[in-house]
Amino acid sequence: MATLKELSAKKELFSGGHRLCAGCGIPPIVRLILRSAGSPVVATTATGCLEVGTSIFPYTAWRIPWIHSAFENAAATISGIESAYKAMKRRGNIPADKEIKFLAIGGDGGTYDIGFQALSGALERGHNFVYVCYDNGAYMNTGIQRSSATPFGSATTTSPAGEVRKGKKEWRKDLTKIVVAHNIPYAAQASPHNWRDLEKKGAKAFNCGGPAFLNIISPCPLGWYTKSEESITAAQLAVDTCYWPLYEVENGVLRVTYKPKEKRPIEEWLKIQGRFKHLFMPENKWLLEETQKRIDAEWQRLLEMDGKHVF
Repeated sequence: MATLKELSAKKELFSGGHRLCAGCGIPPIVRLILRSAGSPVVATTATGCLEVGTSIFPYTAWRIPWIHSAFENAAATISGIESAYKAMKRRGNIPADKEIKFLAIGGDGGTYDIGFQALSGALERGHNFVYVCYDNGAYMNTGIQRSSATPFGSATTTSPAGEVRKGKKEWRKDLTKIVVAHNIPYAAQASPHNWRDLEKKGAKAFNCGGPAFLNIISPCPLGWYTKSEESITAAQLAVDTCYWPLYEVENGVLRVTYKPKEKRPIEEWLKIQGRFKHLFMPENKWLLEETQKRIDAEWQRLLEMDGKHVF
């Protein structure tokens, strides 16, 4: 695991001057993931905030070979690139000792929903690549519409909060567990506030020898209705309330990588976000109670699996 000094000395592969929003969680995630690779990287990005904010012609924030994929096929694109690399090695077009890493990145819309078929197929085929999902909990790039990653009770433009409806009625899809069920070498959840944990998981993902998946919570001031300067605090609260637990599944064994010394109530994370303000009305108290109950139960189940084989 690299120290902070060692990481800061590495070449910056994702430049400043991009057009992502102030306080967006995506830039620190991408910068740290690229630093954790330890080898040359080829990346593809699904349509979304990251792609739009970093590649408006004729400019680019990418200092590596990079391809823009459609919303639905980032994992298929990186699968083709990785397959071509192996074929060129067999033919002698690329030196046998030249190592290149492969990275696909998508938001929750392009990963949980539209791109899931391509991701599932690439994982099942066993391609050697890392897929990073920056999960900001909605289709932020196209107008803050709900996705299957949107939290229960969240107000979005397609799950508005009002007299009839109290935000999103469904609990968020647990994509990390679904990916783990593909029996891949490595899968993990991470957060940009914990750089040490994120860098370590990135390095493991790039060096596990097969498909790897990193699900990383990504604060979005625009869609969360938070202050830009509070994004990292928001990410930390998501972890300390156990809404977003940090864990990994390495070769079938689950390990919780961070256990809060004092588990915070979910209200502390919800109350700083405008998308949940309706939950704090007296008549909606039951929604807060339901959310806390669900999070407590899921956290307890996760602790019970700590150190055990899950497949």
